[in-house]
Amino acid sequence: MTGRLRILGVVLAVFGLAFLAGGAYTFYRTQEGARSLQAFSAAQQIKLSYNEQGQLVDRGKTEEAQGILSLLENDWGYPVVASDLNPNDPTVNTASEYMYQMATIAYHTMHGTQTVVLTEPKEYNGTTYPAGTYQVPVDGRYFSQFDRQDPLQGPARDQAWSGTAHALIAELGVGTMTATSLQMGYGLAGLFAGIGLTVLVAGLGLVWAARPAEEKAPKTRAIPQPIPA
Repeated sequence: MTGRLRILGVVLAVFGLAFLAGGAYTFYRTQEGARSLQAFSAAQQIKLSYNEQGQLVDRGKTEEAQGILSLLENDWGYPVVASDLNPNDPTVNTASEYMYQMATIAYHTMHGTQTVVLTEPKEYNGTTYPAGTYQVPVDGRYFSQFDRQDPLQGPARDQAWSGTAHALIAELGVGTMTATSLQMGYGLAGLFAGIGLTVLVAGLGLVWAARPAEEKAPKTRAIPQPIPA
């Protein structure tokens, strides 16, 4: 029985080392991905803006930044990690920062005004639109919320939600998923390492517990000698 326990302990220790090696490899590859994402953002000079007090600003205003965060957290329900918005590291390389950039594009798109020029009168749903120049507010609408057949809403939709806006949001979405995947990679590396360490300790513990017991010499009791008469 003791020998079997020792063999089982050795097997567990080997499995533990394998898990530790897997964790180390996962951590190494995740680090490579993180460095690549950092270099990609740095090359494009994508950075968030902060004021002297370390507060997040957009176009120099904290109110604009708060509006963007409100869109991101309340309307989109994204759990922003406050520590990711670090004024000492403004380069966009975390999931929260990528999502903030995405929300920035959407926020300004939805709060803008588009100029629509009608060269001739048009009628739609019983309403006649004379030829002229119109200022059409986006009014918080997404691309699908416009009436594309309307003489004013149709052109305003294409101008506001242009191909550039969609492309930037798509690119930032890829960055968000990449950053999230990297976070999961670190989590998996830690999980593998934790399992490996636990199994390794258990295996070594079995080997130690199943070691041959040391035979101890029996204690001899001194027998008193009779006193000669």
